[in-house]
Amino acid sequence: MILRQALMEGTRALRDVGIPGPERDARLLLAEALGISVSRLTLEPDLPVSTEEASRFHHMLARRAAREPVSRILGRRSFWGRDFEVTPDVLDPRPETESLIETALKGPAPERLIDLGCGSGIIAVTLLAEWPKATGVAVDVSAPCLDVTARNASTHGVSGRLTTLKSDWFADVTGSFDLIVSNPPYITEAEMAHLSPDVALHDPHLALTPGGDGLAPYHVLAAGCGRHLAPGGRILVEIGWQQGPDVAGIFNDAGLTDVAIVPDLDGRDRVVCGTQP
Repeated sequence: MILRQALMEGTRALRDVGIPGPERDARLLLAEALGISVSRLTLEPDLPVSTEEASRFHHMLARRAAREPVSRILGRRSFWGRDFEVTPDVLDPRPETESLIETALKGPAPERLIDLGCGSGIIAVTLLAEWPKATGVAVDVSAPCLDVTARNASTHGVSGRLTTLKSDWFADVTGSFDLIVSNPPYITEAEMAHLSPDVALHDPHLALTPGGDGLAPYHVLAAGCGRHLAPGGRILVEIGWQQGPDVAGIFNDAGLTDVAIVPDLDGRDRVVCGTQP
């Protein structure tokens, strides 16, 4: 078998079971099975594929056909131009979260930031990589999440400026920060029943929903600003696309100023930000 044939076979196998974007996923998995870059798939379509490589590819295809996300199979996710380790313990980062990064970078660089519910650490690590003079704290209630965050921080050269802390939101946090960021669980209890298998079967339940209307974490985050957000500091949170007005109301009620709802690239509400007076 040659590369072109393997790619056609993999694309067909994924398409037959209804996987969206079957060719894209087949390309990523085939490149991983062969240990080559995705670009070489186009440059060398007649490259021989060994029996061992084909076996690895077929195993990956079977996992994807069972609705395991490609990032879970590869063990990494590309985000803001960098690859981040992902494990079954952490939320699989979504492209929409880049809207939070973009919004943060449009403002002043903080001296000290905190990422609450950090998961894989993509937000804190990315921001520290973009702001080389900033320091930060990454908080999660899950010790395995903090382990992944620490490894990602090391990979991207910011471990000396990032502290990890096991805490239930602000419970064990001390001090104040110039920037608070969070992508909290926000899916409503009703929406959980309609999630795609890629999400429902593979993302940690606690990272997806707080239950009820999905707004509970925003009340905690807003309330914590009084003690932990420095005057003039900003808070930025990711939201579900229908939660903009509710979260903006929570921030306004907490006394934050300059509260704004920011859309993602698809034009859906994705980030709410506010400033400590």
